[in-house]
Amino acid sequence: MNWKKTVLAGMIAVTAAILIIGCGSQSQKQDSQKMPDKIVIGLDDNFPPMGFRDESNNLIGFDIDLANEAAKRMGVKVEFKPIDWDSKEAALKSKKVDMLWNGLTITDSRKKQIAFSKPYMKNAQILIVRADSPIQTKDDLKGKIIGTQEGSSSVDALDKDPDFKNSLQDVKLYGDFVAALMDLEVGRTDGVLVDSVVGRYYMTKKEGKFRVLAGSMGDEEFGVGMRQDDAVLVNKLNSVLKEMSTDGTMKKLSEKWFKTDITIPVQ
Repeated sequence: MNWKKTVLAGMIAVTAAILIIGCGSQSQKQDSQKMPDKIVIGLDDNFPPMGFRDESNNLIGFDIDLANEAAKRMGVKVEFKPIDWDSKEAALKSKKVDMLWNGLTITDSRKKQIAFSKPYMKNAQILIVRADSPIQTKDDLKGKIIGTQEGSSSVDALDKDPDFKNSLQDVKLYGDFVAALMDLEVGRTDGVLVDSVVGRYYMTKKEGKFRVLAGSMGDEEFGVGMRQDDAVLVNKLNSVLKEMSTDGTMKKLSEKWFKTDITIPVQ
């Protein structure tokens, strides 16, 4: 009889453990389907004019303004957290942050790891050289050194054009585009492959220092990155982005930062 009691007790313990695990999983699933009280937004805080520091070290920028307004309309508090942009997907998956909102390009490879909001802005990859450079076309960069930001969609654009990439002497990777453009200005590189919104904004602060080569290395769209199981948050943000697009808020913020409206209608 004793061995039967032992077996029965074991079966009861296993069943209880399964029920506890199941309840825990269900609870976590339910939690992921609720709107949080607060969202933590991961960003590269040196990505003007999307998100960067002013002279008083305050975070400012188009995406900062947009995210603050979206959080207000969603009824949640917001915290901005600078992260290593090259490890942004890991920061999101490990729940160090809840969103990636900082000129994040929507790509097929990223869609496999994270959920995106509807696109809200167009972007392009452009090549910038010094104003006094003899380089006039993309082909003139053969055997030259260019810089770009590590972990950015500029790296993806280079990988999609292996003939051009292999024709270069070297590709220097930087922590941010501002550092890459500073090195270009002092002659450490011959060109920079950069997001159009960043490059053109930087050029307005350095009038007469740079030129943009004709054409682009790819057109893109910006979206907000979230975890794939945060369906309620994704849907709520999409609703708010559409609202801000329709009522003219996005247009107003774009004109504030870019002097023109470069947003796209959120569907």
